Amino acid sequence: MDNKIEVDAIDNVYKNAHIALQSIADVLKMTDDECFKRELKDEYDGYEKAVGEVATFMKEKGLQPKEINPIKKAMLWTSINMNAMTDKSTSHLADMMLKGTIMGISELMQLLSRDRGSLSEETREKIKILLDLEEGYEQNLKTFL
Repeated sequence: MDNKIEVDAIDNVYKNAHIALQSIADVLKMTDDECFKRELKDEYDGYEKAVGEVATFMKEKGLQPKEINPIKKAMLWTSINMNAMTDKSTSHLADMMLKGTIMGISELMQLLSRDRGSLSEETREKIKILLDLEEGYEQNLKTFL
């Protein structure tokens, strides 16, 4: 894969799903609500599958997935913990997850529209798969608000 825009796009898809995994893992530890836990575990499984598929796709194209910067991971963990420090209610945690999901959706939609002519159909399909997944999660999370 020689197209820098395409390489950056698929790398962003990988990072998007990876950040979601990290966020879910952090929030799962904070809730006792079994229904919410089930939703988060289902989402985790979906993102984990997406990460695996994107990593396989990248490997086939001769790319190495870039791991999330440890400082960014620490900042994410700190943000989640600080935000939940005073309110660990299901609705508040769901709101936090929903905001992250919406940010992910926005980033994926920007990739599709901004780089429309520069992306292969394969890459566009990987973006669309994660986008569809996140849009479903957005609807599911709203039920916990």
